[in-house]
Amino acid sequence: MTQGSRYDLLVVGGGINGAGIARDAAGRGLSVLLVEQHDLASHTSSSSTKLIHGGLRYLEYKEFGLVRKALQERETLLRAAPHIMWPLRFVMPHMPNLRPAWLIRAGLFLYDHLARRELLAGSRGIDMRRHPAGAPLVDSISRGFVYSDGWVDDARLVVLNALDACERGATVLTRTKLTSAVRAGGEWHAQLQRADGSTIDVRAGAIANAAGPWVGQLLHDALGRGAHHGVRLVKGSHIVTRRLFDHDHAYIFQNPDKRIIFAIPYEREFTLIGTTDVEYHGDPSVVAIDEDETRYLCESINRYFKKKITPSDVCWTYSGVRPLLEEEGADNPSAVTRDYRLELDADAGVAPLLSVFGGKITTFRKLAEEAVDRLASVIPVAKGPWTARVPLPGGDIAHAKFEPFATKFANEHPWLPADVARRYARAYGTRASKVLGAATSLAELGHEFAPGLFEQELRYLRDVEWARDAQDVLWRRSKLGLHLKAGTKEEVTREIDVWFARSPVSSSARASSALTG
Repeated sequence: MTQGSRYDLLVVGGGINGAGIARDAAGRGLSVLLVEQHDLASHTSSSSTKLIHGGLRYLEYKEFGLVRKALQERETLLRAAPHIMWPLRFVMPHMPNLRPAWLIRAGLFLYDHLARRELLAGSRGIDMRRHPAGAPLVDSISRGFVYSDGWVDDARLVVLNALDACERGATVLTRTKLTSAVRAGGEWHAQLQRADGSTIDVRAGAIANAAGPWVGQLLHDALGRGAHHGVRLVKGSHIVTRRLFDHDHAYIFQNPDKRIIFAIPYEREFTLIGTTDVEYHGDPSVVAIDEDETRYLCESINRYFKKKITPSDVCWTYSGVRPLLEEEGADNPSAVTRDYRLELDADAGVAPLLSVFGGKITTFRKLAEEAVDRLASVIPVAKGPWTARVPLPGGDIAHAKFEPFATKFANEHPWLPADVARRYARAYGTRASKVLGAATSLAELGHEFAPGLFEQELRYLRDVEWARDAQDVLWRRSKLGLHLKAGTKEEVTREIDVWFARSPVSSSARASSALTG
């Protein structure tokens, strides 16, 4: 790209909504530029509970339309990327003092039937004294329910959408901020600023503001516009402990405050617990769990498990700010809708501006499709919706069945340690062989920075997936940082950062990278 380059659409925000819009638009023939001020998925979109779900609890708030839309999307997404998304069974222990059994059964009946299911099993009641999920729970719990939803590697979902957009012609610039944009001559004249302070001017026929927690700030500061909608910033925090149970089900626990808490098998060795809902008024890029949230999550779990946990058992925490659609009368953050609104500013003769308010990871594809449909009413778009039937990069796995694929990949590369082969299959799907390149031995993968993390993979993440430092690699492109021993984390992080500093993006890397744009 050069000074003054023109695009049909400038997408601002490299979270799941921005990456989804860029992918959809590029696939419809638009020239697209996606800019993200930090790394892809560096905030809200890597800080979710990592579920593809309809939102069972939203039925209590009569959000039937949202739940149905999300339920319809579950199997579409599971088929699109079976390597990073898969079905997960959830166990809800019954606590008679919180919700009556008939109400739970009614909710699960709706959950089973609001949308068609092919990959996901239906709900049923279970005897906790006989079911494996009952063993870790306190003896007073004798019955429960089990139902299906999905799991997702949220940060990789964002990267795969950006990668697909790029392969369909989009330009993706990370660590690049939109500082200002003005309408002139029927188009947008925008100035972008890179991490090194340099600037570049571009033109765009339309702008999609998918800045998440920054959507309102971007409108006001960079675009000089107001908005009819607003977002309410709500912090959600999670804790990770060593594995609290041995089976492969997740739990959904009811709390006396009517909130729910998930306990989910995580990264083989751990349990993921969350989330909180706390009003947030600070900088969305600087957010962390506090002592009250940690204590709340521990106490919530301890109501159910025989083995009690304390804050000292927490191995890792993460927090994100959810930009929820502002509604009148919703005082409780848990009651604020997870639905979204698209606001189109497109008066006659002016360049269009589409802003995204709210949303959830499960409905991102539908949101993106609707966003481009709205833009198609005011700018020329050659093609119609397409993303519902096309897999994401690496997701073209036969019959969307991951296990046979993973076995085949491991058999084709017997020299790879079993755990590394499986991680490659999970993270990259059918692209895993491209990560290996021409290597036929571990020695040919280069230096091993951490157990199972070789230089060859760093090259791929740098040249193909926009990784620029250790945080990108260890905590977003993977969760390898969680598996590092406490005494080695700083050393490994420093060594990877030095490698990136000494190994800039190669000339063979995609031209859309932030450093060669």
